[in-house]
Amino acid sequence: MKLLAIPAEALRAMSLNGLRTVLTMLGMIIGVAAVVLMLAIGQGAQNTVNQSIASMGSNLFIVLSGASTSGGLRMGSGSVPTLTFADAQALAQIPSVKFVAPVYPGTAQLAYGANNWSTGVSGTTPEFLEVRNWPLDSGHPFEDSDVRGATRVVLLGQTVAQNLFGDEDPTGKTLRIKNLPFMVIGLLAPKGQSLDGRDQDDIAIIPVTTAQRKLFGNQFPGTVRYISVQAKSAEVMEEAEREMIQVLRQRHRLAESAENDFMVRNLTAVAQTAAGSAQAMSFMLGAIASISLLVGGIGIMNIMLVSVTERTREIGIRMAIGARRRDILLQFLLEALMICVAGGLAGVLLGVGGAWAVASFADMAVEVSLSAILLSFAFAAATGVFFGFYPAQRAARLKPVEALRYE
Repeated sequence: MKLLAIPAEALRAMSLNGLRTVLTMLGMIIGVAAVVLMLAIGQGAQNTVNQSIASMGSNLFIVLSGASTSGGLRMGSGSVPTLTFADAQALAQIPSVKFVAPVYPGTAQLAYGANNWSTGVSGTTPEFLEVRNWPLDSGHPFEDSDVRGATRVVLLGQTVAQNLFGDEDPTGKTLRIKNLPFMVIGLLAPKGQSLDGRDQDDIAIIPVTTAQRKLFGNQFPGTVRYISVQAKSAEVMEEAEREMIQVLRQRHRLAESAENDFMVRNLTAVAQTAAGSAQAMSFMLGAIASISLLVGGIGIMNIMLVSVTERTREIGIRMAIGARRRDILLQFLLEALMICVAGGLAGVLLGVGGAWAVASFADMAVEVSLSAILLSFAFAAATGVFFGFYPAQRAARLKPVEALRYE
C-alpha cells in the first residue's frame, strides 16, 4: 500500500460511518474546549491577583500600632498610638530599608461645586508614592516643605476625581475637605482593586502634618496610625524585619521580657500566598478539565476496537493482496489521530468562544493564551496516538487466513 494512499483510506473509512465518527469526535471536542476554557478562567484569576499584587508595590511591610488591654479585654492592633513620626524617621535609617512613609488616615467629605464625595483621606509624606509605586497621571506630588508647613494641598485618586470633577482635569482646582479649601496638585494613576476587593483609587492624599493639625486633629501629637516600609530587595526582607523590630523596641524602651507594642506585617508574603493560591486553582481547573480528554480518549479506543472487529474481513483482504502489517497499523493509527486532531481544532474554537462568552456575560477576567491552546491541541493529538495504538496494533496482528474466514 502506497504511503500517500493510507490517509485517503483512513478518511474513506471514517466517512462511511460519519455519524459514529462525529459522535466519537464529540468527546474530544468537549475535552479540549473544557481545558481551554478552564485554563483561560484560571489564568485570568491569576492575572487579576498578580495585578493587585503589583499595584500594592514590592517588598512591603506595614508597621501597626500596638494593642491595649482594658478591664481584661484586649483591643485590636492600632488601639494604642504607639508609633510616631520620629519612629518612621528612625526606620528610614536602616540600611536594608529603601523608603518609609508614616500614615495618618481618616474619612472626610470632599466637595467641589455642587458635587460631594465621602472618601478616605490619608495624611502621609512624599515617600508614600515611592513605597506604593504610585505614579501620577497629571500634576506633581507634594514635597517635604509641604509636610513641614502643613500646607493644604491634595492628591486625588481616580474614583474621587471622577465623582467630583467628571471628565474635567482636577489639577489646579480648589475643593473643600471638611469645609477647608485644598488645592488639587495632582491626579494619581489608576490602581484598581486590592486583594481584599477595596477600591484603591477611592482615596485622597495630603501631607501628614496637615491631617494631624488641621483636618482630623491629634490627641497625641506626633503619633501616626501605621508606617509603610519598603525594603531594598526581596532578599533582605527578613533582615529588614528583624532590624525594624529591634529599632522600635529600643526606641520604645521595651524590656526583654515585654511584648512588642507594635506589629510588623509582611504584605509581600501575604500577596505571594494569594498568588500561589490562584496558581494552584489554575492548575486544578486544568487538571479537572483534562479528565474530559481522558474520557474522550477512552471513547475513541472503544470505537476503534469496534471498528477493528467490524473490518476484520477487510483487513484480511488487504493483507492478502500485499498490505503489510505496518500499513494496517498506520491506517488505524491515522484514523484515531485524525479524529483527535479534528476534535481538537473544533474544541479549541469552542473553548475560545466559551471564554469570550464568560468574559462578556459573566464579567469575569479570562485570558486565552497561545500556550494553553497549543497544550490542549498537543494533548489531543497525544491522546489519539495513545488510545489508538492498541486497536491499530490489534488490527495489524490479525492473521490473513483467520481474518478472511471471519464472518
